[in-house]
Amino acid sequence: MEQFDTVYREHARAVFRYAVKCVGRQDVAEDLAADAFMELHKRFDQIRTNELPGWLFVVVKNRSVDYWRRKAVEQRHLSGLSSAEPSVEPAAPFDPWWLRAPELKPVHRACLHLRYVFDLDRADIAKRLGLTEI
Repeated sequence: MEQFDTVYREHARAVFRYAVKCVGRQDVAEDLAADAFMELHKRFDQIRTNELPGWLFVVVKNRSVDYWRRKAVEQRHLSGLSSAEPSVEPAAPFDPWWLRAPELKPVHRACLHLRYVFDLDRADIAKRLGLTEI
């Protein structure tokens, strides 16, 4: 498995950075990157090395989609709603006020969106947007 070790050393940082961009949290990104390399290890004989790191990125993307779906289900259950319960009144369309506020700069809109839609904390928002946390 010396070849696997070489591939891991070559692509681990890029896969981790991509995972952080997908989920915005380093702890979750570490798990996603580890899952991708575990999947590669299982299928190493079947994967062509010239398809890397793209193959790893696809695994991370798919796992991050699963993460966001689980997070949405958790939020529904935490708010007391079940996906099986029909809504009595139609849901209001998603129209946050910060998208309509002309006095906000685009970066401020992005910060508000990441905070209130994706539930990221200040440190994660700063990392994701390349800003300082202050």
